[in-house]
Amino acid sequence: MGDVAVGARSGHDGEEYRGHPVEANAPVPDSAMTSGNDAPGEQGGPEEERRPPAGDAGAGEAADRPKKQPRSFWKELPILVVIALVLALLIKTFLVQAFSIPSASMQNTLQVGDRVLVDKLTPWFGSKPERGEVVVFHDPDDWLAGEPAPTPNAVQQVLSWIGLMPSANEKDLIKRVIGVGGDTVQCKGTGPLLVNGKALNEPYIYPGNTPCTDDDLGGQFKVTVPKGYLWVMGDHRQNSRDSRYNQSDKNHGMVPVDKVVGRAIVKAWPINRWGTLPIPDTFDQPGISQQSSASAALTAAPGGVAIAAVLPVAVWRRRRSDRLESKVDRKTAAGNR
Repeated sequence: MGDVAVGARSGHDGEEYRGHPVEANAPVPDSAMTSGNDAPGEQGGPEEERRPPAGDAGAGEAADRPKKQPRSFWKELPILVVIALVLALLIKTFLVQAFSIPSASMQNTLQVGDRVLVDKLTPWFGSKPERGEVVVFHDPDDWLAGEPAPTPNAVQQVLSWIGLMPSANEKDLIKRVIGVGGDTVQCKGTGPLLVNGKALNEPYIYPGNTPCTDDDLGGQFKVTVPKGYLWVMGDHRQNSRDSRYNQSDKNHGMVPVDKVVGRAIVKAWPINRWGTLPIPDTFDQPGISQQSSASAALTAAPGGVAIAAVLPVAVWRRRRSDRLESKVDRKTAAGNR
């Protein structure tokens, strides 16, 4: 209801003027005009009685105006479903995606059936996989040949349908990055594993395993990782078909960086195993390499971008709330007039 202008009203049919009676047929001087604020003893004529007060007129118009009916839930449901699907697609494409662990190759870091959340945002800002990260990547060259496809449960099927989990037909693997472009990685005997000549202390290895596998199938090696590739290994060293055992493929066991889906950052399910997947300290030891300041800036970039994305929304919500409060105040003031 808009602002109501309440103006003075004039009348010419009062029976008294300043306490002096006037005759009905006598002309009334202009100075005898009365305002709507006259004393209670003064009464208006028929025209005045028929005219409703300004405040009542405004209230009547508001009452006569048809009220806007809220949209029913069933009409809004298709819109909500479409919005949810679009958001799920955007999240899956640009932000984060859930993956289920189908095998024991990453025990005890990850157990069969664990769900991990994979960060897909940082690669958009130029961040590259680093040593020690647990990454999900597309099968580079039939590493999963002969492996049965996992059978998804009902929850996985729903999440796959809306795009938050990959379908069971997608061939993805999860391993730990040991070497990046330019690194020399070596296994001799049962270990330790060497990266650029530095021995790694690997507390994440499955209990009872040795860092290197003493066999002639690929467990003994010395490789230099080309630029744009990764050397990956499972934490369950004696139960992981990783870079060591795929050196006969077209990439010589390396994983192209452009095959990486993203970094696994959180164990999200089951809830009793919730936790982050940080880079082990062993990869920070002096002599392996120093992270460049540019790389560090890229690692921090997504947080700043997230804040920049959320801030305009917060400002918009605040302004909208202020406008609504202002409208309520104006309506209340108008109704009290």
